[in-house]
Amino acid sequence: MILLKEVFRRLRQSRRWVAAQFLVTALLIAIGIAWTRLPEKHFWQVALSLLLPLLLGLSAIELQAGTMRGFAADDGKRIKLIWGAVSLLVWIALAALAWWLLDWCDDQIPEWAGYLNSKAPAHARAKLLTYEHIYLWITYAEWVLRWIVVPAKVIPGAMASAQWGYRLPWRGVFRLLLNWRWWSGVIVAALIGVLLPSEFFAGEPHGSVSAQVWSVSLKLAAAYLFAIGSWVLLLGWCAVLLDRRKQSPPEKELAEIPALVGPPEPEKRASVKLPLPEAE
Repeated sequence: MILLKEVFRRLRQSRRWVAAQFLVTALLIAIGIAWTRLPEKHFWQVALSLLLPLLLGLSAIELQAGTMRGFAADDGKRIKLIWGAVSLLVWIALAALAWWLLDWCDDQIPEWAGYLNSKAPAHARAKLLTYEHIYLWITYAEWVLRWIVVPAKVIPGAMASAQWGYRLPWRGVFRLLLNWRWWSGVIVAALIGVLLPSEFFAGEPHGSVSAQVWSVSLKLAAAYLFAIGSWVLLLGWCAVLLDRRKQSPPEKELAEIPALVGPPEPEKRASVKLPLPEAE
């Protein structure tokens, strides 16, 4: 409960960045959709079509870096925002590489499922290790790698880079990767922000065209809120766990009280430190 209270405290502390996650992200998506419909009849339109994706990417990176820095214990004032945003490019590249490999695995799943099914014993191939079962299990494994394992390993490094740049606290990052609380948060975020919204569109459409349009619009809005909300909470959770330090209990204040050592002599005196009496 203490950690959750700290998460919500930091959300209030960075409420402007939290609001930007919901509003600016929607604006960037809308501009991106408009970019796909931009004509290229004139030179300025061609130039804009080439420049706009770069500006959208920079804006998105700056938004994420600013949010991560806003959740930090010191408001992310260790380095400048521009350097924190630039350092995120390394982790974005790693995440993109992992997703590219997982996309390749997606294309290979049917072949792998058929191969494993063909190598299974006859009695298992007929009941347990069927092609459909193996295909489903590999698909589940790929989903876990894509939405749980990769984010759990990339986000702590990205959070630290946004705050410290390239001088990362590697011990803190590795300690977070071994923390079961962090993995639990990633699992919950993946279930709420990815799996649950996908179920919104699992059913068959029904009703009039107008009703279907309203239904799809509401589902898209709900999916957006769930996805961005889980992302913001996960960043706050990561920031709290990354800043968490075990503090040793404060030592009792000691006072110097004279004490006699040996025979009493007015010229000689020794002293020892004894704890002060506690106030009642």
